[in-house]
Amino acid sequence: MEKSILLVGVPTDYGSRRSGCLMGPDALRAANITTRLSRLGYEVLDTGNISLAPTEDILHPNPKIHHLADYAALITELDQYCQSMIKDHHIPVFMGGDHCMAAGILPALARASRKAGQEQFLLWLDAHTDFQTLESTDTGNLHGTPVTYIIGDPSFDGVISRPDVTIKPENICMMGIRSVDPAEQERIARTEIDVHDMRSIDEFGVASPLRRFIDRVQKASGRLHVSLDVDFLDPDIAPAVGTTVSGGVNYREAHLIMEILYDSGLVTSLDIAELNPFLDERGRTSKLIVDLVASLFGQRVLDIHLKSI
Repeated sequence: MEKSILLVGVPTDYGSRRSGCLMGPDALRAANITTRLSRLGYEVLDTGNISLAPTEDILHPNPKIHHLADYAALITELDQYCQSMIKDHHIPVFMGGDHCMAAGILPALARASRKAGQEQFLLWLDAHTDFQTLESTDTGNLHGTPVTYIIGDPSFDGVISRPDVTIKPENICMMGIRSVDPAEQERIARTEIDVHDMRSIDEFGVASPLRRFIDRVQKASGRLHVSLDVDFLDPDIAPAVGTTVSGGVNYREAHLIMEILYDSGLVTSLDIAELNPFLDERGRTSKLIVDLVASLFGQRVLDIHLKSI
């Protein structure tokens, strides 16, 4: 039986001080994500948006931290949602919302993988490593901390409960990185996270490092989650993000990544983070993201252009 795709809206913008990401799920719907995936032969189920109740904030010694209680509540809500709603015959696609949602999604997926006797792998497509701690962040923006959280870093102890199932750093591959703080660089260097920055991509392309990572997932019979931050893409083609960093992945590189992932048959879940429609230009970023998601599920760029002729 063909797996169905489960669309889950996560309308949050707690992670930064710039609002707008909470409109991301509906922007993807308006860009016809359901129709595009249905045309590829999938049964697509849209569960609507997860609702999150406002909470009274938690104070932290780092005075720049904001929305910490909302972050903790989001992690709990997404963990519970995944436990009750995500089944093996669904491929969940989490439509954000800022990248804070990864802290709730990934431990839950890792737990499900462990129950199935498999390891959880993560492909992190982002301009940033999101490897800050609560102490090291100088902006207080919590969307810069989810990778630190999901590997079980002790810096969250006493504030947010550590995940009961973490993701091994050596099971994480990052691509498109081009904005890393010194504190993050130092901590990343002490892990076995596989990082491919834009210098590496410029020199060697995207296909070789991606295929090496896919080979590792395949040999481990693992499950692969793809986390797609809009700022992974060059802002010239994807302006609708509050953390633009010049020199990102271009249109063809992005589609090639998605096509290689589809060919692997290993992707079991996806999240789309940091889409801010308020910053878009006539919806072109939303449309591009939907194009990329379609490529991840089997659409070829050539097919798109032939249909438009």
